[in-house]
Amino acid sequence: MNSNAGVASGDAARPHAAWRSLAEIFKPRIGFEIMLAGVAGVAMAGGGGLEAGALLTLAASIFVAACSAGALNHVAERDLDARMSRTRSRPFVTGALAGDTRWYLLVAALLVAAVTAAGWATNWLAAAYVFLGAFTYGVVYTLWLKRRTWMNIVIGGLAGSFAVLAGAAAIDPMPGASAWVFAVVLFLWTPPHFWSLATYYRQDYADAGVPMLPVVFGDRVAAQVIFWHTVPLVLVSLVPLALGAGWIYGVGAVTGGAYFLKRTYLLSRSQTPSNAIRSFLASLLQLGLLLAGAIVEGAVTGSLIRF
Repeated sequence: MNSNAGVASGDAARPHAAWRSLAEIFKPRIGFEIMLAGVAGVAMAGGGGLEAGALLTLAASIFVAACSAGALNHVAERDLDARMSRTRSRPFVTGALAGDTRWYLLVAALLVAAVTAAGWATNWLAAAYVFLGAFTYGVVYTLWLKRRTWMNIVIGGLAGSFAVLAGAAAIDPMPGASAWVFAVVLFLWTPPHFWSLATYYRQDYADAGVPMLPVVFGDRVAAQVIFWHTVPLVLVSLVPLALGAGWIYGVGAVTGGAYFLKRTYLLSRSQTPSNAIRSFLASLLQLGLLLAGAIVEGAVTGSLIRF
């Protein structure tokens, strides 16, 4: 009786495990953040917003494109993941999923569908930005740069910037200064975010042979670079206030920026694992507050959704 119950329980668990593996492969959390960056781009463009259907389609397109790039990252890096304690339980490493050619075809199909939907719902410049965002993360960062240079994530930071530009271009192919500045904010945010995590997992990256900043230059130099990179990030994030952004965005920018700056300063003073992971978490808080501020303000002022 107990044996049969155990078999039944195991059979029931398999579909759930398969879904969990698929969810992990596509990196939906990162996809959701990039999608929100695109929605924030719509709000920052300064127009009258998009119709609800077009906005939802664009958001879904950015999400699917980002998830396709996430899947490419997983399948292409399964050899690196096997060498890192943080990632060796990923589905392609454990054999829960087979990393064969079908995944590359699926990634390409998802990206084509996402770009086509974005172009159909908005315009083809916005669709081009959707493509460039996924291409930057999936190909430029993952396949070309990650194993070759510590500058990998600096260039990879353009993925978030292209999402912002996709949203802004959906409103106006030549958006205002606020949208371009916000794209720069996303570009500047990515390196200290990932370098904080890489400092925490420095040994993992060293074991895998990935030349992340703390691996190449050491924790102390990396922490100094993180802090001095965060300073212009915070300053640039405040520029939209001079270009017409309101108090809702301002509260998020000031609060999140001040906290991230504090945590990176503490990391620059003492390169402990605790300070590194807190700096990483502070970066997520700053991004969340920036995106929430831009989107909520856009919804309140009518620059997000057109009814």
